[in-house]
Amino acid sequence: MELDPEVPPLLELFEAMGVPDPATVTPEELREAMVMPPPEHPTPVARVEARDIAGPAGSIATRIFFPESATQGATPVLVFFHGGGWVVGDVTSHDEICRRLCAGAGCIVISVDYRLAPETPFPGGLEDCYAVTRWAADHAAELGGDPARLAVGGDSAGGNLAAAVCLLARERRAPAIGHQLLIYPVTDSDFERPSYRDNADGYLLTRGMMQWFWQQYLADPAQASDPLAAPLHGELSGLPGATVITAGFDPLRDEGQAFAEKLAAADVAVEHREFKGMIHGFVSMDAGLTQTAVAVDYLCQRLKDALAQ
Repeated sequence: MELDPEVPPLLELFEAMGVPDPATVTPEELREAMVMPPPEHPTPVARVEARDIAGPAGSIATRIFFPESATQGATPVLVFFHGGGWVVGDVTSHDEICRRLCAGAGCIVISVDYRLAPETPFPGGLEDCYAVTRWAADHAAELGGDPARLAVGGDSAGGNLAAAVCLLARERRAPAIGHQLLIYPVTDSDFERPSYRDNADGYLLTRGMMQWFWQQYLADPAQASDPLAAPLHGELSGLPGATVITAGFDPLRDEGQAFAEKLAAADVAVEHREFKGMIHGFVSMDAGLTQTAVAVDYLCQRLKDALAQ
């Protein structure tokens, strides 16, 4: 397997930016260092609305994207959880990927500004994500959406939260979720998998960074085996159908593939696609990567198919 030739210049750019080692700065300093400029030409959508939603510990900020193709009462809804190791990221950092999914899949996208670790460790952020998913099901109609066509999704730590929300929804018997869209998700904390060894350094996300992110997220290391923190440890039967994409040069590659395989073994309809020459984060990169557009088109088609009337 070879690195896509479009990736090395991007890695050089990130190295020149000097993103600090998370272990050497405070979480707030890391968040400030990882703020990226918005794209010069954001993907157009019909409108964007900011809305605060009641959560378990106060209001949760959301950003809601509406597609040009919206049909009153019949538009599918995707609740999206951003990545960033549960520590960094927000609705602004993932504005463009939400726009692309909204426009490409023709769905309302609700992006969730859940509480971050370490200030709010597991399961605080997860409960925020679940609360907004419940709200989306209950209030889809007032947005012009169809509560019967509800999906959750996210990238990296956001993919972890999406899978965990599905587990919570099954446990609590609500809401009904039609699909989970998992973009190189965190599903386990096993740092000895081959992809962690092979891609430990040099491909943007490192093994050391993931170890640090897990330390921030969990209040107690014993929680690493909790299925709501590491969904690969859970019983997966009865979950919504899934789309899982992974990247070949990503430390998280093997646990994403393992999660897809475990879903299939539990008779959950799942499609897994590996983008072999790509690195972690490529789907959200506004850097002209050919495979970014291919992946977004694939995700949009999967959403359309999963939530078709």
